[in-house]
Amino acid sequence: QVQLVESGGGLVQAGGSLRLSCVASGILFRFTTVGWYRQPPGKQRDMVATIRPGGITNYADSVKGRFTIFRDNAKNTVYLEMNSLKPEDTAVYYCNPGAYWGQGTQVTVSS
Repeated sequence: QVQLVESGGGLVQAGGSLRLSCVASGILFRFTTVGWYRQPPGKQRDMVATIRPGGITNYADSVKGRFTIFRDNAKNTVYLEMNSLKPEDTAVYYCNPGAYWGQGTQVTVSS
């Protein structure tokens, strides 16, 4: 049974930082591309960042230079380090390893 546990969301002021975590079980995590997606209120869900099994990363233009995705295969965990947060980063953030989705964690950035 696949289980994804996300954490690290919260309320932060603009310019602040947060680190999201997603712990996976029940999948071959080390062989799986993992993404973080986000869905602002009333909008579609979009890709934020992805990381391949070998460590190659890809970022949405809106977060390049501010967000970093990295993984710890020994812990079956993927992280999203978010710096210089902006109000427009406010959204529910979802972990997406392979075909699976986490429950989402709310990130709210106040101006």
